Amino acid sequence: MPMPDANLSLGEAGGQVAAPPDEEEKSPRRRSVRISWEIKAVLPVLVVLLNGLVLFVLATVSLEKTERHALLLVASSGAVAICAVMVVVLAFLIERPMRELQEKIERVGGGELDAEVKFASRNDEIGDLGRNFNHMVRQLRESRDEIQRLHQTQMSRAEHLATMGELAAGLAHEIRNPLAGIAGVVEIIGRDLPASSPARAVVKDVRQEVMQINRIVSDLLECARPKPPETRLYDLNATVEHAVMFSRQQALSKSIDIEFRHDALPLEVEHDSNQVNQVLLNLLLNAIQSIDHSGKITVTVQHQHALATITVADTGRGIAPEHLPHIFRPFYTTKGNGTGLGLSLARRIVEEHGGRVEVSSRLGHGTTFNVFLPLRRTAPHAAD
Repeated sequence: MPMPDANLSLGEAGGQVAAPPDEEEKSPRRRSVRISWEIKAVLPVLVVLLNGLVLFVLATVSLEKTERHALLLVASSGAVAICAVMVVVLAFLIERPMRELQEKIERVGGGELDAEVKFASRNDEIGDLGRNFNHMVRQLRESRDEIQRLHQTQMSRAEHLATMGELAAGLAHEIRNPLAGIAGVVEIIGRDLPASSPARAVVKDVRQEVMQINRIVSDLLECARPKPPETRLYDLNATVEHAVMFSRQQALSKSIDIEFRHDALPLEVEHDSNQVNQVLLNLLLNAIQSIDHSGKITVTVQHQHALATITVADTGRGIAPEHLPHIFRPFYTTKGNGTGLGLSLARRIVEEHGGRVEVSSRLGHGTTFNVFLPLRRTAPHAAD
């Protein structure tokens, strides 16, 4: 009868396949038996007592049998008594607090944050553990209450803003219709007036005020009912150049030089050219208004990795540090004739394009806005 190969394991020789190494490593974990803390605590003491009994037996070999048995009985009873007392003491001092702590942890995990352990009054390490646990639960409870309060506040504020937005949208819509009629009448009156009539200057001022009201109403309506961007691949240099050309007309009354530095190559960016043009006009008009007499505005378009960067830097008055964190808030303005909606709308438009707006300013030295736009918008993932 042929002998099995010496390299084969015992399982293979018996017709069984050996378990993979991973299974062999995991199997001891699955077979591990949980040993109670009583056994772990008493076992070392028991080993020491048994060794003592063995030494005691060896030391009492010379005694008579009756005396030896009596001494052994007393020693064994003492060892058993010591183990029993130790178990009782450990159960009272450790097991009961640990069971209570485990129960309270389960309650806290279930959301019951009024659970507290009773052994926190003990003046030992177990008491320290209980006091720390109670303190942690109180902090969790206070944090939960604060989060709920903030949530209610935010919900109330959101409902208030939604109501105000609907009201503003309705008012803006109702104002624009008669405003268009007023603008038409003013235009007709201006055409019918003689060229030498002094009322022509008044008509011009009225026309400008009507345009200002229409701009404010349009911003308010845009803020209340924003439109999603209609993006397409288009050269960002052309979009920015269009805004710069328009803003140069606004800067004719001041000695302001607007310099445009475009990217060397056509910069194809997926964007809504009308909305991005609106963003740049807001930034450029703010820059023009921040320059009192003469100054310079530099508009730069660059390509950085997967982003296109538009920088609008001016040499105007700058923004005070206390105002800088609030400039993107709706209706926040430091200008007497401003609505405070321009920068808020600009940031919302940029964020809807997947980009961001950053600002830096030094009082008396000017302000720089950086608009970052991704070259390609990331489509939202479908819900699983």
